[in-house]
Amino acid sequence: MSGAASTPVGLIAGDGELPRLEAQGLRAAGHDVVCVGLNGGGGGPGGETAGLCRAYRSFPMLRINAWARWLRRQGATRAVMVGRVKKSVMYDPVSIFRSLPDWRAARLFVWKARHDRRSQVLLGLLADELAQCGVELIDTTRYIPEHLATAGVMTKTPPSAAMEGDVALGWPVLMQLNALDVGQAVAVRGRDVVAVEAIEGTDALIGRAGELSRGKGWTLCKGGGPGKDLRFDVPTIGVSTIENLAKAGAVCVAVEAGRVILVDRPAVLKAADDAGIAVVGVNGDATPA
Repeated sequence: MSGAASTPVGLIAGDGELPRLEAQGLRAAGHDVVCVGLNGGGGGPGGETAGLCRAYRSFPMLRINAWARWLRRQGATRAVMVGRVKKSVMYDPVSIFRSLPDWRAARLFVWKARHDRRSQVLLGLLADELAQCGVELIDTTRYIPEHLATAGVMTKTPPSAAMEGDVALGWPVLMQLNALDVGQAVAVRGRDVVAVEAIEGTDALIGRAGELSRGKGWTLCKGGGPGKDLRFDVPTIGVSTIENLAKAGAVCVAVEAGRVILVDRPAVLKAADDAGIAVVGVNGDATPA
């Protein structure tokens, strides 16, 4: 093992299964992992993610300076940031100050982002703050290539001609929304856009689309677009997503190849096959036939 390969890498963890997969990928590449759990993210100090790390410590989400300094003390000058964090906190000044932000967080939310609080803008500013602390955010997908969506049909269940038509309609709409940093998913049924994701997240979109479609035969298109910064907020599909889609009457999911993470890919595709849902990967900004 080379010295470079054994250098510590930080894991800045929110909720969900993705931090565990990232920790496994980092360890497989020969890195020590030191984890910042945002509000106890990554399952907390007794969780499986923490067990994969040389060091774990929970920090309030808006104590940027504190957790960046801790990563540096652990020897980590690079970090991966993954896991769910409620985006609503970023847009609510009352919630921000109730979280007792440090001066870096206060400067980011109150001053730097005062004219534009879209997710990518805020996260880009956060990356800049971390860089000033000596911690570089790196590509989220780098250490988990086996969990990325691939081009073409990934399930045993293929999409029908009607599903392909919905993908063809929905995909360019999704790419335009990505360009505007509006959302990462759209729901389509019968070549008509049923619902668009914004700050509420994909699960809420799925529920709304199921109600509007009366739980019948619709398609979800999800991706970040070719301009997506893979250092943060990379689109994900998990087993719970498939379960929610099945309950809401979806029959197909189109995801961006190489830029959407299937959180435990084998489990996600099995759940989709069990539910009779087709999962297909689309290349970048290509419009499916």
